[in-house]
Amino acid sequence: MKTKVNIMASVLTLVIAAMFPTVLPAKAPDVFAVGLKCNMMADPVGIGNDGVFLSWMLDSDGSGVMQTAYRIQAGSSEEDILSGKADKWDSGWVKSSETVYIPYEGKPLASGETCYWRVQVKTNAGRTGWSPVARWTMALLSANDWKAQWIGFDECAEGEKAEGGNTRLAARYFRKDFTVSGGSRGDSGIDRAVLYISGLGMYEAYVNGRRIGDQVHSPVVSDYDKSVYYNTFDVTSLLEPAGLNTLGAAVGNGLYFAPRNPGLRHFGYPKLLARLEITYEDGTVQSVVSDDTWAVSADGPVRANNYYDGEEYDSRKEMPGWSEPEFFGKSSEDMKARWMAASIVDAPSGRLKAQPNPPIKVMHTVKPVSVTETEPGKYILDMGQNMVGWIRMSGKVPSGQEVRLRFAELLNPDGSLYTANLRSAASTDVFIGNGMEFVWRPSFVFHGFRYVEVTGCPEKPDKDDFVGEVIYDMMPFSGTFSTSDSMIDRIYGNATWGIRGNYHGMPTDCPQRDERLGWLGDRTTGAFGESYVFDNNLLYAKWLQDIEETQREDGAISDVCPNFWQLYNNDVTWPSAYFNIALMLYERYGNAEPIKRHYPSMKKWMDMMASDHMSDGIILNDTYGDWCMPPESPELIHSQDPARKTDGRLLSTATYYYLLGVMERFAVIAGHEADIEGYRDLASEVRKAYNEEFQNRDASGNDMWYGNNTVTANLLSLVYGLVPEGYEETVFRHIVDKTVNDFNGHVSTGVIGICHLMRTLTGYGRADLALRLATNTGYPSWGYMVEHGATTIWELWNGDTADPAMNSANHVMLLGDLLIWFYEDLAGIKTAPGAVAFSRLEMKPYPVEGLDRVEASYDSVRGRIGSVWEKKEDGKFEWNVTLPANTSAEIWVPSAAGTAVEVSGKAEFLRDEPGYSVYRIGSGNWNFVSELHP
Repeated sequence: MKTKVNIMASVLTLVIAAMFPTVLPAKAPDVFAVGLKCNMMADPVGIGNDGVFLSWMLDSDGSGVMQTAYRIQAGSSEEDILSGKADKWDSGWVKSSETVYIPYEGKPLASGETCYWRVQVKTNAGRTGWSPVARWTMALLSANDWKAQWIGFDECAEGEKAEGGNTRLAARYFRKDFTVSGGSRGDSGIDRAVLYISGLGMYEAYVNGRRIGDQVHSPVVSDYDKSVYYNTFDVTSLLEPAGLNTLGAAVGNGLYFAPRNPGLRHFGYPKLLARLEITYEDGTVQSVVSDDTWAVSADGPVRANNYYDGEEYDSRKEMPGWSEPEFFGKSSEDMKARWMAASIVDAPSGRLKAQPNPPIKVMHTVKPVSVTETEPGKYILDMGQNMVGWIRMSGKVPSGQEVRLRFAELLNPDGSLYTANLRSAASTDVFIGNGMEFVWRPSFVFHGFRYVEVTGCPEKPDKDDFVGEVIYDMMPFSGTFSTSDSMIDRIYGNATWGIRGNYHGMPTDCPQRDERLGWLGDRTTGAFGESYVFDNNLLYAKWLQDIEETQREDGAISDVCPNFWQLYNNDVTWPSAYFNIALMLYERYGNAEPIKRHYPSMKKWMDMMASDHMSDGIILNDTYGDWCMPPESPELIHSQDPARKTDGRLLSTATYYYLLGVMERFAVIAGHEADIEGYRDLASEVRKAYNEEFQNRDASGNDMWYGNNTVTANLLSLVYGLVPEGYEETVFRHIVDKTVNDFNGHVSTGVIGICHLMRTLTGYGRADLALRLATNTGYPSWGYMVEHGATTIWELWNGDTADPAMNSANHVMLLGDLLIWFYEDLAGIKTAPGAVAFSRLEMKPYPVEGLDRVEASYDSVRGRIGSVWEKKEDGKFEWNVTLPANTSAEIWVPSAAGTAVEVSGKAEFLRDEPGYSVYRIGSGNWNFVSELHP
């Protein structure tokens, strides 16, 4: 018998039913609608023009709970909603199991309007009560609503430099005094005050001397010639209800005022746009907008701020009270002379848009583990972790004395900073004392570092004087993962630090050298794995807009997005990130909007590649090859051995064939079914041409491989379905033979091949080899990085020996599909084929020899999914599974043929598969115990 399901309890139930046939069924378990979000944010302020989408989760301890219908109510006030008055929208009962990205279909909403909403659902366990009331607030929906002007100071002050390489420019400080009018009669209280603001490149805003929010480096980066993002804040609590108030903003350079000119695109001098809208209880509205009545100063304490070189802060230049009322009335003539009337300046070319994703914030802090004096007056802080952010420093420094902080990821053998891999980035912050106690951190720069060289301190610093503040886009961890193998756990930890360090309003390649840009090729598959660790939905949805905005009229897109570097190589592998990330957002989060929005752009690119860069079914262009594959010599960045390098035409053509299949799916989602036949016809042509050009056979015709038989050439052919039926195992054997024999059981792929290696090995029965690759400590491997001191992921497999010209110690591109393998193949947490956003799972863990325990969780848009398995000393396999309400799963329980599986609940047995017993389960907590060996 396959299943033992609480036999005694079942017998007792039958006896009771026979004795008392009229006994009522047990009360349905409690079910609640929770976690209400608008555009996947809780109670957001500032929703723009791209639509309003509502989501929720079901919370229930019951088993097998599924939603069958929902009803949404939306109204003008919380009171109205609680009383049942839905004056904006009442959806009525909608038969649907969906809980994510439900489009708002109510009355049109005005700029700045707040809408309150709640949801009630029907389930197979009964109907819920109404959820708690949530809300969202619209942003400014028309450019005409601003009634504000861009202001600035568009010239270089003394000592500033706008071109000629490394630029230098001080922060611009803006201020405006205004009086709260009190409404039409002068005595009305403030109902609400909302600030809409954009400062380019980045700003910090104040009301009456108090900082607005805790975000940093806002707004997020963009191609400022296409889009300019702004932020929205409710500042009601910061205003004085009567009398004088002050708005202030400090604006830094970011990537708007280029840190290298020439070198990067240069958009202009820092500038500010602001609108404060005060609504009084009597319904009247007062507006305070940026114009030439504001004052500006370029003579404040931030003397220079450069994205690559660092920030210089002179505390002698501080302007106490500069963002408070009566500042000029209390100031000396010298202080007043440092200010002037702001100028009306040219607006950036880009269209104003409400920022669609959460801001960057200080998310963690790290304390130094040691302070070492390397020579008199020079100290090295070791943070113990390669991190991204800055140092917050406190103490007392004599007036005029400079304390310099130089940042680096690594040390030289003599203990000094290793800065060769920073290239031209100075990565230095300077604080100049004024003789007073201080607490300081920079405002407009960041660094990638583990080590900090400190000079200029009047005495040996104490490590408690320094705190590392870690910054990245505000998003929660979505996953946890641990195993019985300490090396896997360390690699996972390094990956999480690398990922967060490369989220900065866009996914970046690296955080430390003179680059820090959004390279497409780094994320083609990595984004999928990252989504198990962080809730990166909104960041990547924003990045897709960045990608489309680089598209030229001919259809080409830049390899770097936003295109601060304009690189149009018209290859395939790098731009494939555009498609893969849209697919990730749909499969992981149920977010179909990016596919619908960007489908025309994607099709334009596909058509351009076919018409301009394809010959007889073969894509001719490739720029990067299998980037950063392990070279034959330790000092090399790229291999020079033709036997190791995969034909770029093969890479491009295989990837293009795969993208044709992706576009078939997208055509259905986006409502362009008429395009499907064309994709299929072209795919058939490409598949035929690919095999004619790249397929190889031996004289017998029984053996088959692709290209020059690299692992990557065979991987892509196999994964993308280009191998003729019946030859899959033959091609796979070459992958194994090459890995085991030619590379001694180590990785031989670069960025392209590593995207598929771990899952392909496991799927074709060699999970043991995948585990070997994951736990290797010899070169090349992830474990080699760990053994050589890495606390993040290197750019190169040989990052400890390669030329420093391209040798970042904090990249994530070489992770490939490793994180996906951790969660999907080791822990078994995976959306089932054909399902979306974990509504239905296929959970199939591989209990590979050498691992005794795997524990993982993932906070999906449906709720938390848990998987914990362990091999017991008696040979049994115990697996605990948690599924949230409104989900189901096909569970593949590892088990030996002919052995029983103990199940804690009523699971439906489906079938036996080699090495597995397969069940169907619904939501709830489940326990499975099986025999791994007969």
